[in-house]
Amino acid sequence: MSYPLAKLPPLDLVRGFVAVGRRMSITLAAQDLHVTQSAVSRQIRALEAHLGVPLLVRGFRSVSFTSEGAQLFRMADAWLGQLGDLTEQLRAPERRTPVTVTTTIGVASLWLLPRLGDFQAAHPQIDVRVAADNRVIDIDRESVDIAIRYSLRDTVPDGAVWLFGESVVPVAHPSLRARALDARELQRHVLLEFDDPTRPWLQWSEWLNARGLGRVRPKGMLRFNQYDQIVHAALAGHGIALGRLALIAPMLADRRLAAVDGQPADATEHAYWLVRNARRSTPDAEIVTRWLVRQAATTAQLLTADSGR
Repeated sequence: MSYPLAKLPPLDLVRGFVAVGRRMSITLAAQDLHVTQSAVSRQIRALEAHLGVPLLVRGFRSVSFTSEGAQLFRMADAWLGQLGDLTEQLRAPERRTPVTVTTTIGVASLWLLPRLGDFQAAHPQIDVRVAADNRVIDIDRESVDIAIRYSLRDTVPDGAVWLFGESVVPVAHPSLRARALDARELQRHVLLEFDDPTRPWLQWSEWLNARGLGRVRPKGMLRFNQYDQIVHAALAGHGIALGRLALIAPMLADRRLAAVDGQPADATEHAYWLVRNARRSTPDAEIVTRWLVRQAATTAQLLTADSGR
């Protein structure tokens, strides 16, 4: 038997609590709700009284969740997000709800965006929203339909779909005529460095140390904090990059970039995974999912062909 509706807390109280939880501030929540700070405080206290447990720990100009408050927020925030989406659709039925896909900035720029034109041509009735973010965002809380994760196998949730693996190889614009990288060749070239110590397998120091070249000084080093910037610098002929084959395979195929001669690709333990939001299962999201899986299969085929050369 379901819980009696008459005993559920009023929606206004839950809404006030979620507003505070999203901002972790009663003052900012009051601004979001266009009410006074004291009104929000009363809502929180009324909700606590209704439930019989404290939900917030109030400090000097700060609030934090109790364990019960954190549990309620996770459930109520996701539910109110879904209610908001439905409300928007009902108020404006002619307005299409986009399918939101999130991934890292590099994957969005180099892999996803170049392919979206073909998707739009094939499915003009479906809108897609790309949310590029290097954070691993909460897809429930931020109303995301699909996430493309770049991670190890044991860090993705159950049900995640493997898209393709990750291999890295030095690449450069063909005009540089870069040859196999030994000490003399390194002194002729600028290296394009991904300035992210959390991903050492994408940095030159690890690649060079593995080949006994850690003490060799290249001609120069250009550092970038976003991976797509490195690829654009390589396309402009500014130096040699550690190319992530899954993201640059089309550029190698049409010879905008060339693998540096004699350097085999290094496989990493990281891979690309597709994660669905089970709470946002719609026909449009299913179409986008199937399309992404097909695009990934094409990418995997390109990588297999490259490894066989």
